[in-house]
Amino acid sequence: MDINKLMKQAQQMQAGMQKAQEELANQTVEASVGGGKVTVVATGAGEVKDIKIDPSIVDPEDVEFLQELVLKGVQEAITKGKEMATGEMSKLTGGLNIPGLS
Repeated sequence: MDINKLMKQAQQMQAGMQKAQEELANQTVEASVGGGKVTVVATGAGEVKDIKIDPSIVDPEDVEFLQELVLKGVQEAITKGKEMATGEMSKLTGGLNIPGLS
């Protein structure tokens, strides 16, 4: 086992993972709920970038419904972003499960 070769590979993997994380921060996913009435856009890093709400569902008498849709949309967008990130990181690690990357 050549320790220098192993160290070089680890450094290359680390550099690749850092680049992938930067790219994921710029890639977005979109989640729509309530039949498309609420749409949430998030990055692969889990940052919510935009929320769009169809004015037809804004009912002052039923604010709880709107709150539930927004929450569900945010949760779904973050889940999709994490799935995208996990897929990208898996490509770099060759499927190895490295703690802290997912």
